[in-house]
Amino acid sequence: MWSLNTILNKLLNGGYNGHDEVDDMSLVQSYNFKSPLRNDKIKKEVLVQSHFINVPHIKQERTWDCGLVCVLMVLKTLNINHYDIEDLDAFCCTNSIWTVDLAYLLQKLSISFSYITVTLGANPNFSLETFYEKQLSDDIVRVNMLFQRSQEAGIDIECRSIKGDEIAILILSGKYIVIALVDQYILSQPWTEDAYLSDFYSGSSGYTGHYIVICGYDALTDEFEIRDPASTRIQETISSRSLEKARKSFGTDEDILLIHLENTDI
Repeated sequence: MWSLNTILNKLLNGGYNGHDEVDDMSLVQSYNFKSPLRNDKIKKEVLVQSHFINVPHIKQERTWDCGLVCVLMVLKTLNINHYDIEDLDAFCCTNSIWTVDLAYLLQKLSISFSYITVTLGANPNFSLETFYEKQLSDDIVRVNMLFQRSQEAGIDIECRSIKGDEIAILILSGKYIVIALVDQYILSQPWTEDAYLSDFYSGSSGYTGHYIVICGYDALTDEFEIRDPASTRIQETISSRSLEKARKSFGTDEDILLIHLENTDI
């Protein structure tokens, strides 16, 4: 499993071995990561195109299984159709899903991915959040054990913050989609240009953990396309600013699972 830095270096230096498209790769190679994506000059000269992966939307039926549904959407995107949500539920053996649980699930399903987070283990400070207070005491030992055993299980975890600009470039390469942990409360607020209220939003003003799939980016509008398992809408777009707020809210640990599509015909 490659680290995110290795992936970015390969993209930027032309060392990627997949079935690269010239336009996508020249776009990525010409990007300077020290310059912000929202710079108008970069938009006009570098990010002159968008990229969207056709990820089938699947709606969650339970309040707690958004992460499993996101994995199922990934499987459908990869043309892996012999699993259903009950199979994934059985593999995880818990209804208190953390990102590390999803990482082990992806590993079990032989899906190539990278795991990026700012915290290795369960953050005890999350007990201050209502969303975590009931489950954290029960989960903390199990979750920390999964982190401790991750190397043995073949799961490399990169501990750092990832910028939205980096996610945009990876999406634009056409080789990746992302499962991201976000704060659903922030995602649903009226200050977001594309706000909506999902069927599973509780209406509380505190952190509400939720998983979505990021599957596209439009450089001209600076918007990401997402698949939200809690929404009835098949396609959603969200501004990069709104996504960053939801993705970096306290409680998320900025968790992402970067799904590698390079060896799959989609």
